[in-house]
Amino acid sequence: MAHGTGEIRDYARGVRGSHQLAQASVDLVSRMHNTPSNPEVLTTRKRVTVREKAEETSLPERLVGAARNRWIAGKLEDFASLLEQQGDGPFRPRAYRKAAATVASLPEPIDTILARQGRDGLISLPTIGAGIAAAIAEMAASGRWQQLDRLRGELTPEALVRTLPGIGPQLARRLCRDGKIETLEDLEAQLHLGSLDVAGLGPRRRAMLAASLAERLGRPMRAPAPQRANMPPISLLLQVDRMYRDRAAKGELKLMAPKRFNPAGEVWLPILHARHDAWHFTALYSNTRLAHELGRTRDWVVIYFHKEMEAEGRCTVVTETQGPRKGQRVVRGREDEVVEQVTPPVQPTRPFPKGRTKRSHALRNA
Repeated sequence: MAHGTGEIRDYARGVRGSHQLAQASVDLVSRMHNTPSNPEVLTTRKRVTVREKAEETSLPERLVGAARNRWIAGKLEDFASLLEQQGDGPFRPRAYRKAAATVASLPEPIDTILARQGRDGLISLPTIGAGIAAAIAEMAASGRWQQLDRLRGELTPEALVRTLPGIGPQLARRLCRDGKIETLEDLEAQLHLGSLDVAGLGPRRRAMLAASLAERLGRPMRAPAPQRANMPPISLLLQVDRMYRDRAAKGELKLMAPKRFNPAGEVWLPILHARHDAWHFTALYSNTRLAHELGRTRDWVVIYFHKEMEAEGRCTVVTETQGPRKGQRVVRGREDEVVEQVTPPVQPTRPFPKGRTKRSHALRNA
């Protein structure tokens, strides 16, 4: 069941009195197929080659026109189904299904629209906002969709970096190992700051990567970091963090089997989908190399967030290990903020339910 505005608010009230709230792609991927009942089908499936398995989830180059549109629409449908299976809905699954229907019924190829108008051409279509347009553009350009891979537990930094033109397996490994790259945003930031020191990455390739990232991430070259005014309030992020950790500890969340650092395929990673007003959240424990090395896979919580019709952002909530806030939960990069400073509380964007006032409907600060 999706966690809506009222549930997050009521949850915050329940814990407030006893706790502090301020505390892509050559890698093989599995498609979540049902096991065939026909032995002949099973035998045939066992003979599928590595190349065919990879093409099953990446966008085959031979697909053009309407077939290419249908492939992208199918991925949007898959995403909607995964959201439902993991407890989100009904609003987000419905939005992605509407977008899938729009893409499948287009009279011209997605690539033609992108070449002529860019993402604005997609956003001008009915049922497609900036967030879904970014997903469609990513699939059209790279044949992968990192949000879908994440929900399937298949996303690895190396596979993600390899979706960029000019990046082969060896350079991808060096970028992720030596440059500590986990996301495309990490790579963009290090390129902008000039702090990326990786063999095989000269000025020409850096410029090419910066241009590719600007296109992929949908912003101008050398765009500034997201402003805090466009991010959720710190109190809201900390409440989502607390809800996630408490419900994960109680076994109330759906579990995933992440591909990374999980050779046995253990189903262990809890995932939470929640919302408040226009904000949508997905939370899960960090499965990065550093989190494993430091033993923080049950402490660091990665929260992905976005508003309706907007692109996605992310942050990490951790337990501070030093300084005056030692032992408290903080949002990395926003350590200077405290819950009491976040005023006023987030206001609803929909009419208030009968019997509720504006104040009681808003998510209150802890």
